[in-house]
Amino acid sequence: MKTIKGPGLFLAQFAGDEAPFNDWPSICRWAADAGYAGVQVPSWETRFLDLDRAAESKDYCDEFLGVARENGVEVPEMTCHLQGQLVAVHPAYDVAFDGFAAPSVHNNPSERQKWAVDQVEKTLRAAANMGHRAVGTFSGALAWPYMYPWPQRPAGLVEMAFDELAKRWTPLLNLADELGLDVCYEIHPGEDLHDGVTFEMFLDRVNQHPRAKMLYDPSHYILQCLDYLDNIDIYADRIGMFHVKDAEFNPTGRQGVYGGYQSWVNRAGRFRSPGDGHVDFGAVFSKFAAMDFDGWAVVEWECALKHPEDGAREGAAFVKDHIIRVTPHAFDDFADAGTDDEANARMLGLKP
Repeated sequence: MKTIKGPGLFLAQFAGDEAPFNDWPSICRWAADAGYAGVQVPSWETRFLDLDRAAESKDYCDEFLGVARENGVEVPEMTCHLQGQLVAVHPAYDVAFDGFAAPSVHNNPSERQKWAVDQVEKTLRAAANMGHRAVGTFSGALAWPYMYPWPQRPAGLVEMAFDELAKRWTPLLNLADELGLDVCYEIHPGEDLHDGVTFEMFLDRVNQHPRAKMLYDPSHYILQCLDYLDNIDIYADRIGMFHVKDAEFNPTGRQGVYGGYQSWVNRAGRFRSPGDGHVDFGAVFSKFAAMDFDGWAVVEWECALKHPEDGAREGAAFVKDHIIRVTPHAFDDFADAGTDDEANARMLGLKP
């Protein structure tokens, strides 16, 4: 068994124009002061990272990592969620998702898609230059507008969407393999990979690619009423990254999973700071310890109620309290009788 690393903090929700959230040394120091041992870096956040330089220069990456260490944290992982989202976009979302891309490719879906692929490639190369083992991302979505089967979906529609999704991601998975990296898709509503079944549909189309992994985030399973503990057992060999994010689901006679177009505060299902929702993190961390997960427990703060700085500080302590330092011994070793094959045979009645 292995002791999970952490606590880590995903920086995407904290980047801003005001100190200490507006530059790399300051946010690292702030995270360390809040109790974190590491930070997970969003590769689109130019306040912290020059992705072009990171993809090309190991010296730049070494300097980047050095600044983090000088300010008290490691940088174990990177993600490219926003760029991965743009690898596959249904036209219904063109306007909404243009804001994720460089202005030069706005209102031009084909060029935006090329830009996104280039960004994912650069993130992979940067991660390799930093000595990482995995990159987190979204899969993007072509079939999501048809998630609910009304009107009836035409035969072959979903299959065509997943065939195309696999076609777009296979070269990126192959590049990741060359670089020694896993691509960890966050299983997330709004993505074509939004539950275990859709992840398996994708795996079938990428020939069970060994680099296609999951970023496990139980909050997204709570809101789908999916068994988030059984999910760990099923996909233990495919889970490569872990977000510690909580959620609660409180259906009423007026509202359920779909939320009724309400704001996050007024939805039956909403994200909460770690420990404030319905996820049994004691059970989650136990399963990760038992399955030899060799990664980080990374807090992703998203809460409809709590201030982010309070959530971050409490999240660090929460993860520290839940990390299980695994035992090197069996608890009943004190009663070891020191038997051998001959003694075992006698115990079984196989020898006089």
